[in-house]
Amino acid sequence: MTDDRAPVYEARYGWDRRTVGILAICAAFTAALLLPDMPLFARVLGLPLFGGGGLFMAFVALSRKVAFRVDETGVLLGGSPARYRATTVHVPWSDVTGFVFWRQTVGGGTTLPYVGVTRREGSPALPGDGPTARAVLGALVPVPPEVAMSSRAVNGWRLDRGRLAAAVAHFAPGLPVYDQS
Repeated sequence: MTDDRAPVYEARYGWDRRTVGILAICAAFTAALLLPDMPLFARVLGLPLFGGGGLFMAFVALSRKVAFRVDETGVLLGGSPARYRATTVHVPWSDVTGFVFWRQTVGGGTTLPYVGVTRREGSPALPGDGPTARAVLGALVPVPPEVAMSSRAVNGWRLDRGRLAAAVAHFAPGLPVYDQS
């Protein structure tokens, strides 16, 4: 029996090594802040940061919302977990001209991987797109601002390049994939 289903690629927010590590650090700091001899100012500042931040990261991982999807209709760029509906965008195949893998330096020599799409000129603006955002992105990222606007950080989810490539080859044969990482 053969599998005739299209190779849809879908990645969801969940547990990855970075999320687990950050949650462990948040839990350790939160526990330390609850010790009886901890100064009040440390608790007031630290508990919302580490306790609240850890809870938010756990919520994101448990939400299992779609982070990135490639299917017969195009590409779904999953939104920021804090404002998922407002920042999720669908890019139809008619607007996609390619895929880009790139990395952003985030400090201390650490880089964060990104995956995005290049879009045809004249495509509708994406959420957050504007002259100020483009100017800031032009100064901060190693890719053109329009690529950065249509990219998502691979953070809190896992990217399987092989499965993504298979889905792209199935739904949009010949579409270029640029690796700038």
